Amino acid sequence: MAGQTARLYRIETLIRSRGAVSFRELQDELEVSPATLKRDLEYLRSRLGAPIEYDAQVNGYRFGKTAVGPRHELPGLWFDEAELYSLLMAQQLLAGLDSDGLLSRHLQPLLDRIRQLLGSGEGAQAAERVMKRVKIVTALRRPVPTRFFERVTAALLARQRLHLRYYTRGRGEAGEREISPQRLVHYRNTWYLDAWCHRAMALRRFALDAIEAATRLEQRAREIAMTQVEAEMDAGYGIYAGGTRRWAVLRFAPQAAPWASREEWHPEQQGRWLDDGHYEMRLPYVDDTELVMDLLRQGEQVQVIEPPALVQALRARLAAAIALYPG
Repeated sequence: MAGQTARLYRIETLIRSRGAVSFRELQDELEVSPATLKRDLEYLRSRLGAPIEYDAQVNGYRFGKTAVGPRHELPGLWFDEAELYSLLMAQQLLAGLDSDGLLSRHLQPLLDRIRQLLGSGEGAQAAERVMKRVKIVTALRRPVPTRFFERVTAALLARQRLHLRYYTRGRGEAGEREISPQRLVHYRNTWYLDAWCHRAMALRRFALDAIEAATRLEQRAREIAMTQVEAEMDAGYGIYAGGTRRWAVLRFAPQAAPWASREEWHPEQQGRWLDDGHYEMRLPYVDDTELVMDLLRQGEQVQVIEPPALVQALRARLAAAIALYPG
């Protein structure tokens, strides 16, 4: 199938670039038998709807009148077989990010088209093998109701405001918000929305699974430059944004150092190896909540060197955990 896909793309390119190409020229360019070339031309016409016609006056194949006007393109022929398989794998990855199958359902027509292009023989069997050999494990997923995901994404793309009833977990209360959506964020198996909050008059990050009601408004969304969104919302550690930026220095034990040296905790992290086999990492954060949780997962394999406030926050959490196990 890889060879046929490349040939179909080549036929389309030759006809488009030259206007008309004879059967002999096509055969010589593709280095195929007359029977193979006839099958390819028929496949382009009948299966892919390409308006290829034979013009006796020029003794060549050209695009017919239906191709006049907007540029004619053959769907999917910009991909070879390896790229089609890569698209299938990307679909599997998206399915792994999908809370409830919403994205997969919208992508299903594309997936069906890819399978059609791969054919019904060995190509289709290989496609099924690709699908079976990619597995995405998503732990601690927080599903987002389909209706809220659709309303949020629709408002984001249409550049409209949203009215939300939103549950703030930190305060344990629900409130009303009018927001201008700016960017969707997928992080650790759930979805967030970066938006301008018209009540706080500032950028805020909202967890989509904490939305209790969402209504699209007619008002246009307030536009915030993406550079500002990135500067304010991406400066912290993990999903927490806003606040004073601080720097943490972590020291990993020699047993954990080989793995820690290859991990990205933050895009701006800095690391260095110490003479005794420890690995030291320096990274920014604005709120210690998520950083402390990640440090707790490392157990005795990491030590916080600075700042003192982070050391105290970690000590407090460790003491509270130990208190649950007296004796």
